[in-house]
Amino acid sequence: MSSFPSLATVATITSLTIATAAQAVQPVPAPAGNAATAEPAKPAEASAQAGNMPVATAINSQDAASARDKPALRRQLIRAQILLDRRHFSPGTIDGVAGSNTRLAVRAFQAAEGLAVTGRLDPESYKRLVAGDDAAAVATYTITNEDVAGPFADPVEPGDYVAMASRPNMTWMSPLESLAERAHMDERLLKSFNPGVDFSVAGVTILVANTARAKLADVAAITIDKSRNELIAMDATGKVLAVYPATVGSSERPAPSGSWAVRAVAPAPSYTFDTDRLTFKAKGLKKDEKLTIQPGPNNPVGSTWIDLTKDTYGIHGTPHPEDIGKTASHGCVRLTNWDAHELALAVHAGTKVVFNGRASS
Repeated sequence: MSSFPSLATVATITSLTIATAAQAVQPVPAPAGNAATAEPAKPAEASAQAGNMPVATAINSQDAASARDKPALRRQLIRAQILLDRRHFSPGTIDGVAGSNTRLAVRAFQAAEGLAVTGRLDPESYKRLVAGDDAAAVATYTITNEDVAGPFADPVEPGDYVAMASRPNMTWMSPLESLAERAHMDERLLKSFNPGVDFSVAGVTILVANTARAKLADVAAITIDKSRNELIAMDATGKVLAVYPATVGSSERPAPSGSWAVRAVAPAPSYTFDTDRLTFKAKGLKKDEKLTIQPGPNNPVGSTWIDLTKDTYGIHGTPHPEDIGKTASHGCVRLTNWDAHELALAVHAGTKVVFNGRASS
């Protein structure tokens, strides 16, 4: 069970404002000073993932890949992850790996499209996905002074709440971390898009996943599948609006069952560890001790908290998006920061939240 974060309101996470050389992409909120740019991508001359083609051209290409062409198949997978993300069928962190979160996203897309639901990115599913979204999957972004100015924090050992509480905020640890998360990308994939690039230098144009999403419609109901580690958001008619991979409690500390509701939303929560209320041991905390950790994307509940009518439980972000759906939580529902942020903008007090199934071990 997670302790309840206070409803502090500070700046929330943002997305990159990006552009392609061929067409401008509709900008989404970004840090002050970020402007769309149509400059050609400088670091795209070579990539292990792109073969002999520039990575943007390769991933944006709709050419079919042969079963033996592993680099081309990986490019298709990256493109599919990006397009699924834009359609609100979130694969979690875009990493070019056909893992469990991507399979959940493909299943959700197949169900919405009336295709055979297998979770496999078969040719028909890929064709349908690409046909429904012709915007470039990879685009350019010019690193700004604001992106590299910081301040950035030194890494903290996981679970060292005393060290976290000593900080004025829980900000990014590097420009690379900030840029990757704002593009919904794994840091290693971002670096592979941009070999040899120093992400701490303003003015450099890089390649990023184009994850600019349309605004999510109002969410009337949420279903959380504990056995599948999946959150489904629906409108008032029951139509699926978004599907997100989630970490939903654990067998040791299960999430609740039954029907609850959204009580409030904290777009940038601080987080209080209270040993009187915790059901797990927190490193460095003495009995009867309380510690408050300030807001930021690396806060234990990430950048967003959606409070539920079940006391001390909520839907929230995470400082470790790569672990979503793969590790246990203390009873709450974890999403990536960007998925939690999107969902929080579409729910309201009273949005129904139903927990189904049993927690995965």
